[in-house]
Amino acid sequence: MKTDKKQNQYRINEQIRVREVRIVGESGSTVMPTRQALDMARQQGVDLVEISPNANPPVCRLIDYSKFLYQQKKRQKEMKAKQVKVEVKEIRFGPQTDEHDYQFKLKHAREFLEEGNKVRAYVFFRGRSILFKEQGEVLLLRFANDLEEVGKVESMPSLEGKKMFLYLAPKKAGTQKKSQQARDREAAEAEQREAGKQQKQSADIDVEAPANGGLLANAKISADALKKLTQDTEE
Repeated sequence: MKTDKKQNQYRINEQIRVREVRIVGESGSTVMPTRQALDMARQQGVDLVEISPNANPPVCRLIDYSKFLYQQKKRQKEMKAKQVKVEVKEIRFGPQTDEHDYQFKLKHAREFLEEGNKVRAYVFFRGRSILFKEQGEVLLLRFANDLEEVGKVESMPSLEGKKMFLYLAPKKAGTQKKSQQARDREAAEAEQREAGKQQKQSADIDVEAPANGGLLANAKISADALKKLTQDTEE
């Protein structure tokens, strides 16, 4: 059913019943009678495919129809792959959340935002805890402030029933989260580069040392001292 629906989106060959069409190709575009365009399609062993029916005259291409559908499907797949999938992640607090729990949830919210997801944080007031709504608002404002480097506030804290919501959006497009194995490999490569750099610096120092402060330098100093001593004796 999906294939039939896709194929019916475009009119081809004898289905095109306008008087003239605009043929587009690599060499440009040409307006010609539809009958002439159909003859050209037959001579080339391809189809006359209407790709823009609302243009005046309608725009068509001379192409194999199955190949045309494949190209359209491939293009849509590429566009879909380039789109960043944004999800809304929820973070739940109580009006009297302790510091350890707060830091734990703050860490997760930061990861969500860095990956390009939105965050909906809320404080749930159970029973008489609704009396602490100001405390819940302060907690959410602190939460937004602690995440200001990676997230921007879309909606300030607002009370909806027994929940007070805060909405945050990522400041920049998300990047795919790297696996632990990939992070370990990058860290090992960085250590190897640093070790190689330090080894090279040590080798450079060893090469320069004899010229600056090694045996040759000591020999020169001794020769100068002996020469001075000889001069003093002669005087």
